[in-house]
Amino acid sequence: MDKHLCTLCQRLPELQEVAADIQAAAACCIGSFRSGGRLFLCGNGGSFSDAEHIAGELMKGFLKRRPVASAEQSSLRAVCGSDGEVLARSLQGGLPALVLGSERSLSTAVSNDNDPGLIFAQPLYVMGRPGDVFLGISTSGNARNVALACQVARHRGLHTIGLTGRSGGRLRELCEHCIGVPADETYRVQELHVAVYHCLCAMLEAAFFDD
Repeated sequence: MDKHLCTLCQRLPELQEVAADIQAAAACCIGSFRSGGRLFLCGNGGSFSDAEHIAGELMKGFLKRRPVASAEQSSLRAVCGSDGEVLARSLQGGLPALVLGSERSLSTAVSNDNDPGLIFAQPLYVMGRPGDVFLGISTSGNARNVALACQVARHRGLHTIGLTGRSGGRLRELCEHCIGVPADETYRVQELHVAVYHCLCAMLEAAFFDD
């Protein structure tokens, strides 16, 4: 078992029952990123904030700095003039993670002109490519807009991951991998979600940015 996952299960033993699901979700993301894929995330309310949190941890250093390769640093210095040194020193490697619903003009247009339930499905239909990964976060697993986006992901050939509460709801049926944390109350589910996705982010960082 991955060292980060071992640490998580030691710290929060109740998550041992979803350890295999976390491992499978990490492997799914690693395979996609290695093939040039991207991660699409969505959720409502606190889960939307969690989606943004995950993207933030993946797009720059999380537990460690991720300096760009020396050849790229040299290119930045050569191409970018007086700004090249700052860019070469400061830019970090990342993994492409996009939060669906963050396009406010599109989201409000979809809600007004079509169906509010499509705010995640519409941009995913346009941007998702076979081999990408969709990660839908819903404490109940039954959020309609997340489920509709998951259906679009399946149609477009994306891998699908659900992050839910104990029952898993519809996402357990729809997703290839469903991490249903052992809690039922919304706030408790969300507390465990943070621990789970921090572990996932650490596992992905180790896979791509270890020395």
